[in-house]
Parts: sequence; structure tokens; C-alpha cells
Amino acid sequence: MNLIKNLPYEWQIGLRYTRAGRRSGRNSFISFISLISMTGIGLGVAALIIVLSVMNGFQKEVRDRMLSVVSHIEVFDANGALPDWQATAREALENQHVKAAAPYVEGQALILNDTMRGVMVRGILPDQEPSVSDVVSKIKKGSFASLNEGEFNVVIGKDLAQALDAKIGDKITLAVPQGQVTPAGVTPRLKSFTITGIFEAGHYEYDIGVVYVQMDDAQKLFRLTAPSGIRLRVDDLLQAPSITRELSATLSGNLLLRDWSQQNRNYFAAVKTEKRMMFIILTLIIAVAAFNLVSTLVMTVRDKQADIAILRTLGATPASIMKIFMVQGSMVGTLGTLLGVGFGVLVALNIPDIVGFLEHLFGIQFLDKNIYFISSVPSDLHWDDVTTIGGMALLFALLSTIYPSYRASSVKPAEALRYE
Repeated sequence: MNLIKNLPYEWQIGLRYTRAGRRSGRNSFISFISLISMTGIGLGVAALIIVLSVMNGFQKEVRDRMLSVVSHIEVFDANGALPDWQATAREALENQHVKAAAPYVEGQALILNDTMRGVMVRGILPDQEPSVSDVVSKIKKGSFASLNEGEFNVVIGKDLAQALDAKIGDKITLAVPQGQVTPAGVTPRLKSFTITGIFEAGHYEYDIGVVYVQMDDAQKLFRLTAPSGIRLRVDDLLQAPSITRELSATLSGNLLLRDWSQQNRNYFAAVKTEKRMMFIILTLIIAVAAFNLVSTLVMTVRDKQADIAILRTLGATPASIMKIFMVQGSMVGTLGTLLGVGFGVLVALNIPDIVGFLEHLFGIQFLDKNIYFISSVPSDLHWDDVTTIGGMALLFALLSTIYPSYRASSVKPAEALRYE
């Protein structure tokens, strides 16, 4: 209370108007409208924080699952093979952000079993692959260690195994276009592989479209004399695009570089666009709530014309009158923003538990694991988003006070007191 008494009189009156008692039906209605405005701003802020956190969570979940199969950066030769990959790996590791490098072979093939299905064949060295990707930890049956040179074993995704009705020990036939020329044309090369492992990255595109074989076996399959390139792991995957640009300027040879965001450019561009549109749409909710604050203050100004006239006759300047009503409107906006930020952050941090409780309570599942690639609602709260949303709501609230406050400062004392 002493702190309030030490404030300028404009602040004291503005705060008094904010918490004014309900002495009449008109005051009661104005207080109700003010409460609605505060609640609207709070709900808009909370909704925006929660929705962006969920979208960030989905993006992070998908990105992490992609990166269990896709490397942070790929370096490959424009001619299709990288003979001296060890030298390129050493050059790449000279960059302080590059933590590991491993060779790979990559090519398209066709599975010829009961049905034909196109897949991406990736040749790896099982002992080096864990340093650049997490796919080894995603194994469900069998082992990547079974990919021994010359045995022509293969590790396939869970969805591909289900589509082929295949299990450990079964054989699949891969056909590649690097075949032999005969009088009848080019005959595809066929090679039988034994399934010795099944992985589940959690991303349908990779679980059904990528198979792993030993790198030397892949070179024989595609008739290559060297690996296709090397895969790199960096210390900060979000900085992979800038690290790629650095490497492109330092690596020698006719090399091409591609980071993880370029390999999935369409997906991440769509997510970015969707987040931007959701931000704009939900921002309009906050703007509408702030517009309600305008009507609240206009009604307050009309109700307080006699008070304004008395203050003017006592020497208050128009600027002081403006400050009084700007303080009142800003307090409503600030309280609404703080309530919205608190509620939004609380929900965003506990979305998995809240959704799990609702699913258990009503006996439903919001995300069917047979349809979606994840079965729980993820959340990833970014504090910079919270700061931006809170600041934007405060700005809207402050802007909403300008017109009503100007109207209040324009009240003429003689006309306001004429009928009092």
C-alpha cells in the first residue's frame, strides 16, 4: 500500500479505476467487460504458447527420427564415387564443429519378391555408422553387426518387413539398373540378400524405403570402385547449414555437400509455413481481445466524465488524464498477459501428462500409432516464443489504450459538469 502511495497521482487514480468497486449497475457492467477483455487476452496468449509448443514438439520429434537415419551432412563426389574418402574425412574433421565421419554407398534398387517395391540401398560400415547416425540404436530384431563383408546380409525397416511379410532369415532379391548389355537390351543385375535385422526409426518414409547392407557388398552390387561419399556428424545440428557452407569453402576436390535440412526441404518448409500461419491466426485472437479493451475504456471514459472534469479544474493536464486511462488499460492488458503466460507455460510443460490423463479418463487415443508415426502429443516450449508472445500482447494492450485515453483528455470540464 505504501508503494502505491509513493506513485504519481496518475498511477494511483489509474490503479484505483482498475480495481474500482461495483457501486452501480453501470460500474458492474464495465467491470464485467474489463474482466472479459482480460480473460480474452489471457486465453489468446495461452493458446498461442500451447499451440506453438505442440508444433515445435512435433517438428523436433520428426527431426530427431529423421536424423536417426539421415546424417547431419553428406559429402559426395559429383562423379558418383569418392576414391580417397579418408583424405576428405580428415579435411572435414579439421573443422571444430565436425565430430565424426563415416563412408557410405547409396543407390536405388527394386525388391523383386511377390511384389515389386523401390527402396534406397545404403551401404555402411557397421563399426563406424554409430558415430554419424542413431539408426544402430533403433534395431528391433537382429543386429547391424550381422552385416559382414561378402555375406550379402540386409537390415530392413519394420514397415517394409510388414509390407513384404518378411522376418529374420528370409531372403529378398534386389535388382539394380547397373546390369549387363545383351542383344535384348540391358538386363538388370539381381542379387539375393538375407534379412538379418529389422529397425524402426519411427518415420514411415524411412522404415519402408531404406535398407542397409555392408558397404563393400553395396559397392559390388552397384559396381562401384569406391564409396559414394562420407557422412558427417556436427556438434549442433541446427547449425548444420552454416557448417556446410564453411566446409564447401575448405574441402578440396569436386565435391557436393548437402545438410539434413536440404534433404527434407519440402517438409520443413511446409512446417515453417504452417507455424507462421498459426501464429498469425492466433495473434488475431489476442488482437480481438485487445479491441475489447478499447470498448471497455471508452465506456469507462464516458462514465468518469465528471471525475475527469473535476481533475481538470484542479489543474490536471490533458497528458495527465491520458496517463490515468493508459495506466488502467495497461494494467488490464498486463494482468491478462501474465495470466495467459502462466497458464500457457504450465500447460505446455505438462502436455504429455495432461493428454495421457484425458486419454485414460475417456478411454480414447488422440493419435493412433497405426495411423500416425507417433502415439503421444509432444511439446517443446521455446522461451523466446513466450517472450515474443508476451511482448506482443502487451504492445496490443498499450496501443488499445491510446484512442480512449485521447478521448478522455479531450473532455471539456464545463460541458461534463453542466448536468451534474
